[in-house]
Amino acid sequence: MPDFRKWILALAVLALFTGLASAQVVGGSSTPFACSVTNGAVTPVARAEGFTELTGDILLVCTGGVAVPVGGAVPTATISVFVNTAVTSRLLGTNSVTGASEALLLVDEPGSGLQGYGPGLAQIPCGAPQSGAQLPPPPGVSNACPQVVGNIGGNLGVPTAGVVSNGVYVPSTTAGANVFQGVVSGSTVTFYGVPVLPPVSAGAERVFRITNVRANAAQLSGGGATPSAITASISISSSTSVPITNSTITVGFVQRGLSAVYRNTSNTGGSGGANLAQCNNLSTGAGVGILQYNELFSTAFKTQYGWNPNWTPTAAATLPPASGAGQQNIPGNIYNSEGGFVLRSVTGSSTSTGNSYVAGQVDYGTRLKALFSNVPSGVSIFVSTRDITNTFITGVPTGIVNPTFANAVMVVNENAPSIGSVPVVTQSGTSGPSTALQLPIAPVTLNGGSGTAVWEVLQDNPSALDSFNFGVYVSYTANAANNAPTPCSFSVTMSYAPTPTGGQFTATTGSVASSTLTIPRFSDALDTTSTVATISLCTTALLFPYVTNINGFDTGMVLANTTTDVFGTAAQQGTCQINFYSAPTATATFTTPNIVSGSVYANLASQMDAGFNGYAIAVCNFQLAHGFAFISDVGARNLAMGYLALIFANGSLVRGPAAENLNN
Repeated sequence: MPDFRKWILALAVLALFTGLASAQVVGGSSTPFACSVTNGAVTPVARAEGFTELTGDILLVCTGGVAVPVGGAVPTATISVFVNTAVTSRLLGTNSVTGASEALLLVDEPGSGLQGYGPGLAQIPCGAPQSGAQLPPPPGVSNACPQVVGNIGGNLGVPTAGVVSNGVYVPSTTAGANVFQGVVSGSTVTFYGVPVLPPVSAGAERVFRITNVRANAAQLSGGGATPSAITASISISSSTSVPITNSTITVGFVQRGLSAVYRNTSNTGGSGGANLAQCNNLSTGAGVGILQYNELFSTAFKTQYGWNPNWTPTAAATLPPASGAGQQNIPGNIYNSEGGFVLRSVTGSSTSTGNSYVAGQVDYGTRLKALFSNVPSGVSIFVSTRDITNTFITGVPTGIVNPTFANAVMVVNENAPSIGSVPVVTQSGTSGPSTALQLPIAPVTLNGGSGTAVWEVLQDNPSALDSFNFGVYVSYTANAANNAPTPCSFSVTMSYAPTPTGGQFTATTGSVASSTLTIPRFSDALDTTSTVATISLCTTALLFPYVTNINGFDTGMVLANTTTDVFGTAAQQGTCQINFYSAPTATATFTTPNIVSGSVYANLASQMDAGFNGYAIAVCNFQLAHGFAFISDVGARNLAMGYLALIFANGSLVRGPAAENLNN
């Protein structure tokens, strides 16, 4: 009996080899077993900023060969995909196999709804990525999926899940596995033990679909005007050579996906940043600019999973629906989402984080980030918690694109796996939830002058170029006497999210396959930085064209602080520095005492710079200063004249409540 078992096993192994070897021999009406590589659909555009861009599906269509008899082992092969950049598909760690990933190979389009035996089968994953349907399985391999040719119902000569009978594998009435998990190593995905049963009959095809291959597009030169490409080369390794036609194809075009622009509050053009006066209080409702994120191609912004009218993504979804509308597991379907082909039965967990994932699952939709930097102490930054239209709103909902559902909403941080609550205030600064008539805004948490705001795309039109706008608001309490807030310019850097600057990963760790990092993730090499605002000292510069105190003459000089008035102007106070010029350089300077609002300061030129004859420039560190000069001989007996000081253009004559807001 032992010899008989060995003989049966030898025949099974022989059948495995002859199934492929016979592909090289024309027998009867059969033609050689051969395969051709083609794209599974329209080749997608990948974002040049992306580390984890989904490539297009690859189809390997095979024909011909010699039939394997019932009871024979289904031939297997190793199919490898070589990409011209790093493969970054999520690692799922199935059965502790190093590199086992979400990349999948599907045999004969299971679950597609197409006609035929293979398409009509359920998606049946093989649990052994390291050996697949290899027969016999390697020693110690669990969850192996060996396959033997058999008959199921009226379907003759189809792959069945091999079962052991009297020590050998024989056919069963259960369909063999038709989904195989890829093992990632660098820029290669390898599928081991793929069953390659020759279709034999004229016109018959065996179709292998490779999906969920993610690639590091940022590694390629896609930031310029000319797109680059992600290419994939396919090889089949078996006991004999299998001819492949068109073995190298383009699976993605790489071009920059985001144009981020910081614009003025009217959203009418570029902005060099708002000019803010140090001495004027700014309330929470003071809008200073708009963060505008523009798609450079129509699918550069993606929802977490494919959106359809029957499934409203009111918040981030852990997975798409398991049944009904919105499923994302039909081979060949285009979902235009961050998520891939989602197969719940292929799972894995990260040993370091404990997070569990299924094949094709992602952590969020496209995220857009604003990193504020160099914000001075005492200054608060607020942003709208959702997208707005071209203008800011004050008390009416006209600034909201869609009052019932946002296109993008603010999230807790760039790495948060789902949408969480953020502290919301209204545009007027009132704490608490916003009402339908007020634009909800939220503070940006600042640490050392830096802080980040992030929004997630909830809906996007994949057939159009979309732009999302978010308002930026600034508030601070003026304290010019103590030089607060400190005069400076502060900036914003706009990008996708998350990026290495978020701290979850580095440019090195984020650009390769990982079992712990979230998907999607992006490079920060193409970020754009703009000035948000400049806080300037509150000054008025006055020119006294002629000042003298020689030859018996003297000049009386008067400086008035007119920030107290009937127009509601904010009161200011400060000193004035008077610079006396009688040559190309100043001969002397004189600083006045503090001049409070509503008062004047008067002095003689002879008391400030004796023996002077020339002109003077007074610089007052408050707005709305005015000056008067009176020249006469002693006692004003022979000659006297007076004039108003001229105001330089760098001063400000803004009066009324507007003086508390922007001074552009």
